[in-house]
Amino acid sequence: MAEIHNEQLAKVYNASTTEEAQEAYDEWAAKYEADVFAHGFRSPANGAATFARFVEVGEGPILDAGCGTGLQSEALSQAGYGPITGIDLSPGMLSVARHKGIYAELHQMALGETLAFDDDTFAHTISTGAITPGHAPPNSFDDIIRVTRPGGMVVFSLRTDAAQEPEYPAAIEEYEAAGRWSKIYESAEFVTMPFGEPDVLSKIYVYKVL
Repeated sequence: MAEIHNEQLAKVYNASTTEEAQEAYDEWAAKYEADVFAHGFRSPANGAATFARFVEVGEGPILDAGCGTGLQSEALSQAGYGPITGIDLSPGMLSVARHKGIYAELHQMALGETLAFDDDTFAHTISTGAITPGHAPPNSFDDIIRVTRPGGMVVFSLRTDAAQEPEYPAAIEEYEAAGRWSKIYESAEFVTMPFGEPDVLSKIYVYKVL
């Protein structure tokens, strides 16, 4: 089991309910970016770069699922992508994201629950650092696929270290076996936060909705 050293990050990863996770992120929102940048947080930049490889500018709208303070969408917005809709569990994190002025819409929604969007609303979806133990459950992919149009890309990060729960990789394989999406790309493994949490490892994946 990977040991988490940052106290606030440990609260997030150890949350056992949606309410606990929301409270932990609300407490952390004001210092979140300072903390994760100090740890060298790689997932948002790696996710945005991968998204740009597989999605052309102008192919919107885009869903940022578990947007947090908007780190991955900030990079995409700078590159000309949009319009982007962000959803997150935490009002505190959404407040930080809102001040950046990069989102067409922001909504408080919990991944793993039915999202308040029609089927096939979004051309593509990105989700980095969100669908992971202590954050959002494995079944989060179900509704992400539903609201992403056929042919759209779902770009997401997934932990690959010893603390990952097997239900997460199993879920992406189950949806592929069911013919709901197909794998387009899998990155090399990287240290998610090399300067603070060197045991936390991740990959970026791209799946095309069928």
